[in-house]
Amino acid sequence: MIIRTLTFIILSTLPLRTHANEPVSAIAMHGTSPMNESDFTHLPYTNPNATKGATLTQCSIGTFDTLNDNTMKGKAAEGLHMLNDPLMRRVWSEPFGLYGVIAKDVILPDDRSSITFNLNPNAIFHDGSRITTADIQFSFEQLRDKGKPNTRNVYRLVKNVDVKNDTTIRFDFGESYNQETALILAMMPIYSKAYWQDREFDKTTLDIPLGSGPYKIKSIDEGRKITYEKVTDYWAKNNPVHIGHYNFDHMTFDYYRDEQVALEAFKSGDCDVRREFNPAKWQINYDDNGDYVREELSHSRPEPARGFIMNTRRAPLNNIKVREALSLAFDFNWMNKTLFHGKAKRVNSIFSNTELKSNFSFNNKNKRKNLKQANKSLNSSEWILKDGKRFELSLILNNPAEEKIALAYARDLKRLGIILNIRVLDTAQFFGALNDYDYDLVSWRWINSLSPGTEQNVYWGCEAANTKGSRNYSGVCNPEIEITIENLADAKTYEHLRLHAQKLDSQIMNQYLFIPHYYTGVDYVVRQPRIKHPAEQSTYGMVLETWWSEQ
Repeated sequence: MIIRTLTFIILSTLPLRTHANEPVSAIAMHGTSPMNESDFTHLPYTNPNATKGATLTQCSIGTFDTLNDNTMKGKAAEGLHMLNDPLMRRVWSEPFGLYGVIAKDVILPDDRSSITFNLNPNAIFHDGSRITTADIQFSFEQLRDKGKPNTRNVYRLVKNVDVKNDTTIRFDFGESYNQETALILAMMPIYSKAYWQDREFDKTTLDIPLGSGPYKIKSIDEGRKITYEKVTDYWAKNNPVHIGHYNFDHMTFDYYRDEQVALEAFKSGDCDVRREFNPAKWQINYDDNGDYVREELSHSRPEPARGFIMNTRRAPLNNIKVREALSLAFDFNWMNKTLFHGKAKRVNSIFSNTELKSNFSFNNKNKRKNLKQANKSLNSSEWILKDGKRFELSLILNNPAEEKIALAYARDLKRLGIILNIRVLDTAQFFGALNDYDYDLVSWRWINSLSPGTEQNVYWGCEAANTKGSRNYSGVCNPEIEITIENLADAKTYEHLRLHAQKLDSQIMNQYLFIPHYYTGVDYVVRQPRIKHPAEQSTYGMVLETWWSEQ
């Protein structure tokens, strides 16, 4: 842990350095990768001697109706990321470091105006066909035109694609590119042109796709279960970035209708690993003397910015004074004491748990004063109390466990003359409403990394605010925020990135776009005794692909 922290501090102060016109097998957003050396054998959070074999079964919630994770339609099955190798794979011991997989190495000039990929000649799809630059170009064009919003936004910065031969391809960027563009492109998953060219790339389907990664789909029970099997002759299994990974012969995701049923399935031994996200349930539902291992695994990643997100596309939530009042009315202390046994911390940043957060803070101490201030804010917004009422709002939930929080909040809002109508939706209805921005308030979250960049446009940008299926759930559109995001993505050192991230955080939090809830700073995990993990966790926390079974 100390070594990892020191490495991070050193890299944070380094300017961008690449080896212009020299091929390298690893690149980093800031500085150079500490493992870009010929003697690199495995990542620090892995066990190269891990036992191989057995099956890992995880309990998933809800259902799935597609095996295509490139579509905004339907609900994709879990685990699909294991099917297709990327050009370069992200590692979790660095803020943003990439290591070659399909790309044997890359050429990245100092100004990052282009990136050239030299492919590994051994790279193949599961049917034995070789991965060539034709597949790279095809994947790029499909993701640029039909991919998810952030992918389309970044890939459209490419102004020219130069296919040198079957193993070398160069991408040149247009004027709007930034320091992150090349790295986002380098994470591109690669799809078989021969397989996909006569299929609809962004259509829901239960046809088992052709992949190239460490696992392939063995079987599906539509909406209920999906099982992956390890590819025994996986072409990249000896790549140092993969050593200590993919130890299970089979990975199964078994779907249950709700969290409680999934919990009982784990306790009965039907599932091998379970993560708990609710501090209250962690205290109540798990026993240190149970027939399983109970752990709190530390991490250094940003915690999800979770809470009740306000849709500023609708009145009166387009009024910042109203949003401030709604934030003041939320009684975090009651929630923490009553529901979470005092174990939770208040989300006060979109980068909670890291040095990227600003100094924004909430007054969580005096409920009466907060309600008084909320009433003042509402009056200044011209929402004067009339006949005991101001307005009504709706809140949608996907997790019934959040209903207690919502009901307590509704009681406090009623004292301000605000009626909060609460609806718990099933998974399909919830994500349909989320993607269409069909709500006043929604209980959801944003997830960030230690190297935030262009994805922030999808969270807070004006174009995303008007793009259904994007992640600008609040609908915020502010030119100053967009300038900060541009500076963030173009930061030349980690210190500059930190300063721009803190500025962005301050801008977002002071807009009162969501009513922040809680985080814990640890991963709550229970596992069956036969399931083991490396002694050292990554900077980002647990990496399940590095776990194994002793039986």
